[in-house]
Amino acid sequence: MAESETELMLKGYGLTTAEMFYHMPDYSHVLNTFVWQDYDLAPDHPRLFQFIEFWASEIEGPLHSVRFTHRKMIRPGEWRHVSGEFTLH
Repeated sequence: MAESETELMLKGYGLTTAEMFYHMPDYSHVLNTFVWQDYDLAPDHPRLFQFIEFWASEIEGPLHSVRFTHRKMIRPGEWRHVSGEFTLH
């Protein structure tokens, strides 16, 4: 069973967004873009590199360049246990 996004974020995963520039197969002088997003672990980014390897072996358009950003959505210090609640009128 696949893990939910919240479970991945609690395990340290962050949202990685990559913009890939690639040459069109029939027109090698023309560049096109593709945007990829997934939850990944920094700084190694295994899922991103796995996708780049897939692209290189299965997609006809050769990659020109890849730029990416990584953002952790939940940080360890943001969670704290609250044992009580005060209600004011």
